Amino acid sequence: MDNNNKKKYDVVALGELLIDFTDSGQSTQGNSLFEANPGGAPCNLLAMLQKLGKKTAFIGKVGNDIFGRKLKTTIEEVGIDTTGLKMSEEIRTTLAFVQNDKTGDRDFSFYRNPGADMTLSKEEVDEEIIKAGRIFHFGTLSMTHETVREATIRALEAAKDNGLLISFDPNIREPLWDSMEEAARQVDTGLRYCHILKISDNEIQWYTGQKDYDKGAQYLIEKYNIPLILLSMGKSGSKAYYKGNIIEAPAYIQDTTIETTGAGDTFGGCCLNYILEKGIEDLTKEELKEMLDTANAAASIVTTRKGALRVMPSQKEIEKLKKTVDKKGIS
Repeated sequence: MDNNNKKKYDVVALGELLIDFTDSGQSTQGNSLFEANPGGAPCNLLAMLQKLGKKTAFIGKVGNDIFGRKLKTTIEEVGIDTTGLKMSEEIRTTLAFVQNDKTGDRDFSFYRNPGADMTLSKEEVDEEIIKAGRIFHFGTLSMTHETVREATIRALEAAKDNGLLISFDPNIREPLWDSMEEAARQVDTGLRYCHILKISDNEIQWYTGQKDYDKGAQYLIEKYNIPLILLSMGKSGSKAYYKGNIIEAPAYIQDTTIETTGAGDTFGGCCLNYILEKGIEDLTKEELKEMLDTANAAASIVTTRKGALRVMPSQKEIEKLKKTVDKKGIS
């Protein structure tokens, strides 16, 4: 990794930028109300990094429509560089409708057939933006269809050739894939590039076929030689797998949690922030524990707010929660 702090960007991310219409109760007539929250996992992660004082850039595509223009303005407001954001005149911005059950878990309905993010081409990827970064981050929503998959691979090759650390969050959304076999093939591609893997509990079980998280992580380490695996487990906290060590940190459980949208992205952003400051070569167990603890606290705060991109917690808010809330998690 190039640890040159003089690079223009700390993190460059490629992927989806969309509107999350989140369930906001009922009107006086009994109709469902939805709030238009700016979203998309890569920009959520970048927004967290911006809140912590890092410099970020986004590569992606939205429609030149009401929602696309709103999204561009929003990510510029939080400080994310939009030089790499393309606007489509033909294809509309992707929309996601999100309903929550009583536990705060989510059910997604996507309007993306096609959506503008799917039409980002390899020719539209500005490699100079990637060269100007220290870490490149991506997920699999930019690998569901051939055109944007080619764009993702081009970006990954540029990141690899220029010595960037590569961060991967599969962030599987089953409704967007033709088959889960195809999803697994694209996850395999991502795993072959990454140095940092952020993966959720259900994703690691699905992909590795192992119910035991540690066995699943060991499978990934042996097959792909990934230096750092970060496992998010919701209310059960998180784990880090690094140089033969397994580090664990319990979750911060709050009574005010309303939804989990963006929690994983917030967690991932905090972890990347820590790596930007400490490097990835010689992390101690104590440092990994501190990283997970901070990331868990930040993710907990986001679950008490609607949406994610605009409401990321500050360092001060994170530290306050770490001092005042009892942690609960794996016994």
